Amino acid sequence: MSSQRTSGILLHPTSLPGPHGIGSLGSEAYRFVDFLAASGHSLWQILPLGPTGYGDSPYSVLSAFAGNPLLICLERLVEAGDIDPADIAGVSMEEGQAHFSFVRSFKTRLLHKAARTFRSTGNQQRQQAFIKFCSEQASWLDDYAMFQSLRGQFKGVSWDNWPREIRQRQPQALAFWKEELAAELLDQRYTQFVFYEQWFALKTYANHRGIRLLGDLPIFVALDSVDVWSHPDIFQLNQESQPTLVAGVPPDYFSATGQRWGNPLYRWERMVENDFAWWKTRLRWTLDQTDLLRIDHFRGFESCWAIPANEPTAINGTWQPVPGAELFTSLHREFGELPLIAEDLGIITPAVESLRDQFGLPGMKILQFAFDSGPDNPYLPHNLPRHCVVYTGTHDNATTLGWWQSLSTNDQQQTAAYLGRRAPSMPWDLVHAAMTSVAETCIIPMQDILGLDDSARMNRPGQPEHNWCWRLTPGALSDELQQRLQKLNDISGRAPTRGE
Repeated sequence: MSSQRTSGILLHPTSLPGPHGIGSLGSEAYRFVDFLAASGHSLWQILPLGPTGYGDSPYSVLSAFAGNPLLICLERLVEAGDIDPADIAGVSMEEGQAHFSFVRSFKTRLLHKAARTFRSTGNQQRQQAFIKFCSEQASWLDDYAMFQSLRGQFKGVSWDNWPREIRQRQPQALAFWKEELAAELLDQRYTQFVFYEQWFALKTYANHRGIRLLGDLPIFVALDSVDVWSHPDIFQLNQESQPTLVAGVPPDYFSATGQRWGNPLYRWERMVENDFAWWKTRLRWTLDQTDLLRIDHFRGFESCWAIPANEPTAINGTWQPVPGAELFTSLHREFGELPLIAEDLGIITPAVESLRDQFGLPGMKILQFAFDSGPDNPYLPHNLPRHCVVYTGTHDNATTLGWWQSLSTNDQQQTAAYLGRRAPSMPWDLVHAAMTSVAETCIIPMQDILGLDDSARMNRPGQPEHNWCWRLTPGALSDELQQRLQKLNDISGRAPTRGE
C-alpha cells in the first residue's frame, strides 16, 4: 500500500448498469473508471471475479483461477466478429438488479456460438493470442475446462457425487472424457480467453487513467470447485472425496450456533512440504489481474475454526492452528513486498494482530461498528492507525442509510454527538468522517455514495438466496456527484497529486 492518502469506491462489476441483465466488462466499466478518475479517486475495489456457483456468491466459486463468463461483454464480442449484432438485438432486462438465471442461460448459448465462430473465422492475430493463452495458463485452464464440461455432462451435480472413476481422476476416465468432450473443452477455453482478453484491456485502461484495481482473495474455496477436484491431496477429504473438516466461525453474540460455511479445510502440512506451491500459483495469477488484494477472513491464517463435516452447526468445532507466518514468509520471498490488505474484522486475537503486523499489512476499520461502546472503540476515527483502510461499511453490511435508520434513538444521538451534528445527514456525514480520517486509504461502497437505503444492500450473510443482485441505474453517476466527490478528495488530501 502506498503512503499517499488515497480513496476509492467498492463496486463489483456485476453491479454496473447495462442492457443484458448484469454488469459487464464493456463500455459501462470504462465509464466508471472515467468517473473514478474525474472524482479524484485512485482505487476501484471489486469482489472475487471467479465463476459463481450456488447462490451466485462471488465467495463461492467454481474455480480460484477462472473468470466469470457472466461478466463478458457481448457488444465486445460483436466488435470482434464472434457473434452477430442480431444475436443481442432486442435483448433487454429490467435495470437495477442482476438477473443471474436469465443471463447464465442467454450468455452460455451465445458463448457456445461465439466459440464456434471464432474457431472457424477468427482473425489470425486473435487465434495466435488464444493459442498463447491456452499454453501459458494450461496449469489451471485444462482442469477447469474439463471440470466445467463434466458438470454439464452430469447436469450440474457436484463433482464429489460423480462416478468414482472420474471423481478420483483415474487416467483412463480422464482420457475417455477428453476425447468425448473435445468440442466442449474448446468452448470453455475460448470463454476464459475472452474473459481475460476483456479484463486485461479494462485493467490497462484503468491503470492508464491512474486507477488501481483492488481485488479480493477468499481464504477458502468451495467444495464443488475444480480446485478441490484437481488437488484433493491438499484438502481434508476422506477416501470417498467427502470433506472431514469444514470451515466456519464459532458461536458469538450474533449467532448462538455460529456459522458453518462448509468449505473443506486445507491440509496445511502438505502445503508446507511443497513450499506452498498452490498458494504461490494462485497469488501470482490473481496479482496479474489486480494491483492490490484484500485477503478475506485473514484470521484464518493464524488458526481456523474446524468443524467435523457431519455436524449440522458450528457449535462443536475446534480451533486448528495454521502456519500463516510460514506461508507469508514464503510468499514474501517469492513476491517481495506483498500488496495485501488483511480483512481482520470480527473477534481478532493478539496472535492474529501480530501476524498482520509482522508482514506490514494494513487492516480494515468499519465506521458502522464505531459508535456502540464509548470513546475507546477501535473503529472511531480518533482511534484509527494511519496504516489501515477505513470503510463506512462493506458488501456484508447494511448500507449506511439502512444502518442509521435501524439504530435506536439513543444510538443515533450518541453518533450525532460524536459527529458534531444535531441532525446528521446520512450517509454523507459518515462518508465525510471516513474521508477526513487519518487512515491512509478510504473505500466507500457505491450504495453509500448514492445515499441508498437497505433495499440496495449487496449481501445479507446467512441468507442463501437473493443476494448480490443490486445494480447501478443508468445516469446515477451524475456530474454533480462527481464534483462533490472531487471536492471531498481535495479537502481530505486524497486526490492524486499532479504528475502521478
